[in-house]
Amino acid sequence: MRETGTAGFVGRWWVYLVVAVGGTWVFWLAAIAVGVRFDSAVGLVLLLVGLAVPGVAGVAFVYLVYDERGRSDFWNRVNDPRRIGRGWLVVILLVPLGVGVLAGLVDLLLGGPGPEWGDGVTEFGVNPLAILPALFFATLPPILEELGWRGYALDRLQLNWSAAGASSILGVVWALWHLPLFFVEGSFQHDEVGFATTGFWLFMAGIVALSFVFTWVYNNTERSVLGIVVLHGWVNFTAELVVVPDFAYYGLWFVLAGLIVAIWGTETMTAADDVPHPPARSVR
Repeated sequence: MRETGTAGFVGRWWVYLVVAVGGTWVFWLAAIAVGVRFDSAVGLVLLLVGLAVPGVAGVAFVYLVYDERGRSDFWNRVNDPRRIGRGWLVVILLVPLGVGVLAGLVDLLLGGPGPEWGDGVTEFGVNPLAILPALFFATLPPILEELGWRGYALDRLQLNWSAAGASSILGVVWALWHLPLFFVEGSFQHDEVGFATTGFWLFMAGIVALSFVFTWVYNNTERSVLGIVVLHGWVNFTAELVVVPDFAYYGLWFVLAGLIVAIWGTETMTAADDVPHPPARSVR
């Protein structure tokens, strides 16, 4: 059933994306304007509040756009591990690890240094707290982000676009959402990558490739937000533990995205003819 009135306008996919990106940028651009670092107390608050916007907005839009059936469906996708299934849980756990290991081997074959342990591993024996950044990136950001990106936005996009089209749009927006981080000291993007470097372009393009992989998993796990949170967290965690050159790492995510489209097609990225959608609003 076509949504009308306030719910119809608010439910347009671009409205959420404008709110999510704009809301985050308010706090992150404020950090740039006042010149604080993200590893300072004030900077950390601005980082975390901005980071929370996509998820908080996602939950808010669920309650604005959907009726009780849609809201129950949302929380079931967040809480119910049975949607994932054992087979797809194996996929979720093996794919990020496999990409990291294979990227290291590719780099070795090309004459590079190959994989290296991240700081959290090398410093753990001396300072166990060194693992905290890896644990942070594996837990809080995936939860805060995915309640919105996949929990709400991907469904709205797939009402009007193919799985591949939705992945492209969401991937580009997701990449641009990170942009202010390249201008704030104390962030990984500023300190380790840098703006307009080769690493910058690989990072931004790699997020788009990841968006395809996330859609593939999402559509094959009955739209499980929990599965995507685990996948997002495991991608972050493995990348923190095993460091490989960006070209090989992001290149393999592109290869995987291409294989997914080639095997499962652009429309659904599944064996089904149609992607699962949220329940329509009840007619009264």
